[in-house]
Amino acid sequence: MKLRSMAAAVLFAISGGAFAQSTVTLYGVVDANLEYVNHVGAVPTGLNQFNRGPSHAVYRLDSGGLSLSRWGLRGTEDLGGGLKSLFVLESGFALDTGTSQQSGRLFGRQAFVGVQQAGIGQLTLGRQYTSMFEALANFSPTAYATQYEPLVLQSGANFREDNTVKYTGQFGPVTALAHWSFGTGLALPATAAVATPIGGNGEVAGQFRRDTAYGAAATYGAGPFGVALGYDQWNPTIGTGSGAFKKATIAASYSDGPAKIMGGYRWGQNKNAADVLIQRDDFYWIGANYQATPAIGLTLEYNYDNVKNQFGDTHVANPWQIAFMATYAFSKRTDVYVTTAYAKNAGLMLESVGTGFATSFSLDNSYALPNGQNSMLGVAVGLRHKF
Repeated sequence: MKLRSMAAAVLFAISGGAFAQSTVTLYGVVDANLEYVNHVGAVPTGLNQFNRGPSHAVYRLDSGGLSLSRWGLRGTEDLGGGLKSLFVLESGFALDTGTSQQSGRLFGRQAFVGVQQAGIGQLTLGRQYTSMFEALANFSPTAYATQYEPLVLQSGANFREDNTVKYTGQFGPVTALAHWSFGTGLALPATAAVATPIGGNGEVAGQFRRDTAYGAAATYGAGPFGVALGYDQWNPTIGTGSGAFKKATIAASYSDGPAKIMGGYRWGQNKNAADVLIQRDDFYWIGANYQATPAIGLTLEYNYDNVKNQFGDTHVANPWQIAFMATYAFSKRTDVYVTTAYAKNAGLMLESVGTGFATSFSLDNSYALPNGQNSMLGVAVGLRHKF
């Protein structure tokens, strides 16, 4: 009897130790705000005969100002010898309506599984962020705040991709990233200047290049300085072939006490299936964060896009935007904020035909300029809670 009791105790200790090496965490963000936007028109699609319509002011309740609302699960298991398995499942939803975002996907923000080996890096498979998007995360003054951040213009509408294999390696102050997508799963409908939809599900037998994408990036951060380099290419379905949407970027940052300044440059070139230029532009951004007190944070950001060619037009009015954000933290989990932006020659977030109006489609809120207007102003006041 005593021997059986000792054996049971040993087995319990072993199983308890193994269990302790596995972790699963539930996390999320809920974020909502009240927003006012002037000069709002309709996204020009076939449903409205590609007509932007008249100008309207909009008052609305939005989901996501500092962060898109989400919930997720992430976990790791220690396999021994420095090897770990890991997974992330992250679902995006609209807090104002309770509906799923990312085209109704259950885990539309992220969904991947992988392995990690100490000193070598990690390999992950599933729906993931592109290498360039991840590399620039710490070089965006607003930290990818969803309200008024021109993310799609900066990193491309394909900043999340289905069917992706991704490598991430951490080597001291250097992080290296590379990815390949067998089919991004991104499809944008036809808009005013684009006669056919762009993108699709990919992974079509006999059409290996269709809707594939790939990229690589590297970041360095030591002391007050940081720098990032990246390249991204998406080969979306256009008609019966596939185009080539290419982007390359360099960014830098400098921190000094409560202040941080950062900026960057992104080169872009999009071509259709016949290798004809659709768009060529140079995008710039600069901004700063200032932690005025432990509770109060301030952010200022300026964006400018030098459009050299857009659907054959070499005289496009260059869009620019200035944005300001202030936050007050009640605690580590709960904060309130006010955010505002003014955009010229494009909608807020520099939304235009140049971005395929991808942000408006994603958020289900139009930021398209109407007929007869060339500027847009937005102001939002919101509340965010992290768990």
